[in-house]
Amino acid sequence: MQLYTPTDLNQLEQDLPYLIKTMEWVENFVGRSHPDLGRPGPVCPFVPHSIRSNSMSLAVLRIKNLERQELIDNVLRYRDIFLETEPREGVAALKKALLIVLPDVDPDDATEIIDSNHQILKPFFVELGLMIGEFHKHTQGTGAHNPKFHPFQSPIPMFVIRYMVESDILFLQDKNPRLRIQYLQAYLHYLESVYSQKFGQKIKDETKLEKARQLIQIAQEQLQAENLDCTH
Repeated sequence: MQLYTPTDLNQLEQDLPYLIKTMEWVENFVGRSHPDLGRPGPVCPFVPHSIRSNSMSLAVLRIKNLERQELIDNVLRYRDIFLETEPREGVAALKKALLIVLPDVDPDDATEIIDSNHQILKPFFVELGLMIGEFHKHTQGTGAHNPKFHPFQSPIPMFVIRYMVESDILFLQDKNPRLRIQYLQAYLHYLESVYSQKFGQKIKDETKLEKARQLIQIAQEQLQAENLDCTH
């Protein structure tokens, strides 16, 4: 049972067009196949199930008068809400998603606001086995099967929260070797323990885990080489 105050209704009236536009994009683009995708199936394989099971949630975050730290704190609160929201276990939880829509962000400013804050936020998600994606009109992220396809370009700037899966190794190879090690170690810990215990999932491709170990070793060697350079 939901109660609304006059202030609630006024805010809902302002937010609803952005929520509707976001869901139209999700249903008509993210949840469907695309000729440039480079593989069969929808752009995001989890979206159709997430919609059917009603496990996709949306939120509107107004940032017009927020300082950067306030924005970050708000997104981290949504992270905690995501973790507390059912389903929390089993395969259904892996299909859960939370879309945080930021209508106050001018599309031309999204690269600076969304991408820079995403870099700050990402470690706080990966350490808990979560992924946070950045979506906006100008994002340059490409598809795994076609470098000319841009599946992360959205009509309204947003962050998207979901649980980590095997294929996310593609998004954890940061240029910074320290972050790369941190992300990949969290990835291995998550897949080798939480993934099976919490979600009842078996690893489908062991080569991804081996690749993560190799990438960690390469990053460690890179750091050692940098430290040697600093001593000369």
